[in-house]
Amino acid sequence: MRITLTAVGRAKAGVTRDLFDHYRTRLRWKLTLKEVEERRPLAPDLLREQEGELLLAALPRGAKVIALDERGKDFSSAEFAGLLGRWQDDGVQDLAFMIGGAEGLSEPARQAADVILRLGRLTWPHMLVRGLLAEQLFRAESILSGHPYHRA
Repeated sequence: MRITLTAVGRAKAGVTRDLFDHYRTRLRWKLTLKEVEERRPLAPDLLREQEGELLLAALPRGAKVIALDERGKDFSSAEFAGLLGRWQDDGVQDLAFMIGGAEGLSEPARQAADVILRLGRLTWPHMLVRGLLAEQLFRAESILSGHPYHRA
């Protein structure tokens, strides 16, 4: 399964990028990062809409899509792994995640998602979410393969 992470903003070198790269290199699934950015100074609502269009344009055609949004569904790590495992078993070749910017995801971006996921009730910086998601992908892969990394 190929996984694409579409995210608003350009990650600079540093601890958040290092965290993402650490888990990305541990994955057997191929994880590609596609960063999009709107540079024009726009009002928050217009910025969210424009970023949503950029995210949608960056999605691989035919991919199952998971949007990360604070209004999404909570999954345990085991439930998340189960979802990915079912899709993998069903022959899903492309999976894509969308991470919005500081203004969140546009409604069209949310509607394009097959699943809307939240990483708990806390608000996380969108640059840090990349690393958190990469770790959860590694954890899901570990759960599915029976590796002892996940100790639940």
